[in-house]
Amino acid sequence: MDYGFAFLSTIDIADDVAYAESKGFTHAWLYDTQMICADVFQCLALCATKTKTIKLGTNVTNPASRIAPVTANSFATLNLLAPGRVIMGIGTGNTARRTLGMPAARLADLRSHVETCRGLLKGETVPYTEGQRRRMIRFLNPDGGWINLDDDIPIFIAASGPKALELAGEVADGVILFGAVGDSLLEYTLSRVRAGAERSGRRLEDLYIMLSTASHVTAPGESLASKQRAVGAYVTSQCNIFALSVQDATDLPADIRDDIMSFREAYRTPDTPIETRHLDLYAGYVNEFKADHADIVTEKMIRETTLTGSPDELGERMAKLEAAGVDQIAIHGGSRDRTRAVIDEFAKSVIG
Repeated sequence: MDYGFAFLSTIDIADDVAYAESKGFTHAWLYDTQMICADVFQCLALCATKTKTIKLGTNVTNPASRIAPVTANSFATLNLLAPGRVIMGIGTGNTARRTLGMPAARLADLRSHVETCRGLLKGETVPYTEGQRRRMIRFLNPDGGWINLDDDIPIFIAASGPKALELAGEVADGVILFGAVGDSLLEYTLSRVRAGAERSGRRLEDLYIMLSTASHVTAPGESLASKQRAVGAYVTSQCNIFALSVQDATDLPADIRDDIMSFREAYRTPDTPIETRHLDLYAGYVNEFKADHADIVTEKMIRETTLTGSPDELGERMAKLEAAGVDQIAIHGGSRDRTRAVIDEFAKSVIG
């Protein structure tokens, strides 16, 4: 099992990434959410200069923030700083887009973006379209020391909804799952990935499966309120995405269907002006638990979507995840002031 850490992008995060590397973490994933944190590629570049072995990825970029040639160039440049340690993590941009008050990117655009980037990163000449114009493009100076195309850059697709999960299984090198910790939720996501993989003549086992979630080691008798403060913001975020990602709620696992759908309206305020409502709704997103969500962030949903429990309970759950085919657990670090504490806690209780 590999172990990752999902950090908010900040210019001083490189020291924390180096610290995580020293504690046995194999991967560092930085958020690409321009209205919440710093620019992901500048921060990853700083991480590259302070680390030696840990792999560096985006968690995640999206096809709407940058055109595909710019995305590919950013990863190829980072690959020059950290040869063979770079992973392109991409999704539809739920957070990056919602914090603008805009919808997530279409799956067709995600597919096209991935195909263009993959071709460019392999040194190929590929089609590129803007509006009615279609042109063939390639990196013009691949051997001039500007970028690194020699070391492979795998592409991981982040997905929660049925169609996105199938797309990931069909075209990605790896899949990023969010919060699929419980048995039924993990089977739901992996079954869709498997369907997509088989459609392209592959097996689920041919893909690298990364599961991103929050983690908290509980004390005996710890209260629900304490657990909510530790991981509740992540639970709300991920369950909301699961709820919004299905057109038919019956697609979701029956044992947690109603619980997930209770999060559907978690970030909606229809009575406020549409031009500004997202400014308040997404302040502190993923980082700060809101009291308004206390009734829906239950003990059950904390267990289903995060690694929360005693060291023994975490060990049992990790074993089940590994047996199911999960290759990496990447934990969300929470607020900036707790980053080192979360690293230490997980390293001691899980990595060993």
